[in-house]
Amino acid sequence: MSSHVAVRLDIERFTLRCGARLLVSQRPGAPVTAIQMHLRGGHSLDPAGREGTALLAGALLDQGTKRHTEEEIADALETHGGSLSGESNGLSGSIAAPHWKLLLELFGELVTTPSYPAQEFRRQKARLLDRLLIERDDPRTQGDRLFRELVYGGHWLGRSASGTLESVRKIERGHVLRFHREHWLAKRAVIAVCGDVEAEQVRRVLDRALSAWTPGEDLPYPEIELPPRAERRAVFHAKREQVHVFLGHLGIRRSDPDYHALVVLDHVLGTGPGFTNRVAMRLRDELGLAYTVSANIHGSAGSYPGTFKAYIGTSPDKVKTAIDGFRAEMRRMQDERVGDAELQVAKDYVVGSFALSFQRASRRAEYMIAAERFALPADNLERAPRIYAAVTADDLQRVARRHLRPDECCIAAAGPLRESDLG
Repeated sequence: MSSHVAVRLDIERFTLRCGARLLVSQRPGAPVTAIQMHLRGGHSLDPAGREGTALLAGALLDQGTKRHTEEEIADALETHGGSLSGESNGLSGSIAAPHWKLLLELFGELVTTPSYPAQEFRRQKARLLDRLLIERDDPRTQGDRLFRELVYGGHWLGRSASGTLESVRKIERGHVLRFHREHWLAKRAVIAVCGDVEAEQVRRVLDRALSAWTPGEDLPYPEIELPPRAERRAVFHAKREQVHVFLGHLGIRRSDPDYHALVVLDHVLGTGPGFTNRVAMRLRDELGLAYTVSANIHGSAGSYPGTFKAYIGTSPDKVKTAIDGFRAEMRRMQDERVGDAELQVAKDYVVGSFALSFQRASRRAEYMIAAERFALPADNLERAPRIYAAVTADDLQRVARRHLRPDECCIAAAGPLRESDLG
């Protein structure tokens, strides 16, 4: 049986006066205090034809507020080793422990009174367009996007939060201001703070800092219809020497009872350390198809189904061999029990790295958000290592048969090839 070190994360919960949920975990002596906020909605709320609006609304938060310029915000934070940055689903940051009140006060300013200066809006929009222009010709990026479109169809889950060149060009500063006003609402927010802090003090500081935040209403998680699992193929043609191949299908939600067993399965199949996983050993070491190869189903699990996604970068003449190799390893997980030694290596790594992953305050804050969003049990951190350690070969075979669909895979490839080259 794998030994394990339990992680303790005592959390105090509050509802702020504005309506946001607050989670605080006190960690005496911690050198850094971290804050993270998840805002429900994100790029699912992008207006049709102006995809990328949510991303710009979040990314521009630190470019100025009604009280401070971008330079003043940056100077105040950097003086104390701090930072704050936003994206389509929220805002996160950290600072040296003694200055946590400054971090929270600036956090409140950015959330409630961003000014979106016209000059900074133009600059950030130009930077996003430059990145999208580069990505337009990048085979790996386009292959990944194509894969998500094959799996999710026209649903927003299949779209990039960055939007497209065409959609971002249509976004004006007024659209971003309106998006923030209509969708950055307190009752949609979960805020986590971790560090050498006192929970009641954190609540008082954030109550003041967020006093002007519009409560609004929370967003439900609507039931969604996604394309059925089935073989679908597409190619992004690019004149390069390498082909990027993505293979997989619809995956699981984080609430799936098989989640822990699938974490272990992933480390056997495609995410184990030091190339000890099967797809690396078979496709990389034995067949010499590539250096970079992976397969994973648990990493993208969320409120909605993620994906099972296998990836390899290989030469055009090896594409069919690589696809066949992925499918063969998926079937082997279903048809054969994993050996005791191989299973133990995977479990030892998963259990051993579990506690280590919680050393940083930012990781703890991230977990607190996830635990709240996915309604994880209060004792999940204590139970998880024991659950991982108890996974058996029969468990892996059972979840492989239930969740891996080698004959119903979407295949997206990017490089110098045609769809007929996929076999």
